[in-house]
Amino acid sequence: MNDLIADMLARIQNAIMRKKETVDVLNTKINKEILRVLEEEKMIEGYTDNGRYIEVKPLYDDNEPVITHLERVSKLGQRIYMTKKEIKPIMNGRGISIISTSKGLLSGARAKSKDLGGELICKIW
Repeated sequence: MNDLIADMLARIQNAIMRKKETVDVLNTKINKEILRVLEEEKMIEGYTDNGRYIEVKPLYDDNEPVITHLERVSKLGQRIYMTKKEIKPIMNGRGISIISTSKGLLSGARAKSKDLGGELICKIW
């Protein structure tokens, strides 16, 4: 397994489709940062560090998942970079993009408000 971010996104996507209460993903720094951004944006209920794995609790609203789609954009073979002017709202503001900036991982709206661009990691709606 080379792309740990894509693996995490696929695990969360599969758990949401099966309406699971929790899902375990590998414990890496980048995965923790992505989960921190998702928790700040109220897209997941929370996460806990269990040593080798992180237990993620997806957020459901009236038994419907808040997240319906997770898409990895910048891949290992082709990195996608954006300037602050190129950052656009996802699904008319219903989704978020996660961008790796010089100030750490930020949501697209937060990166744009801080006048930062960077590598577009993923889109979530």
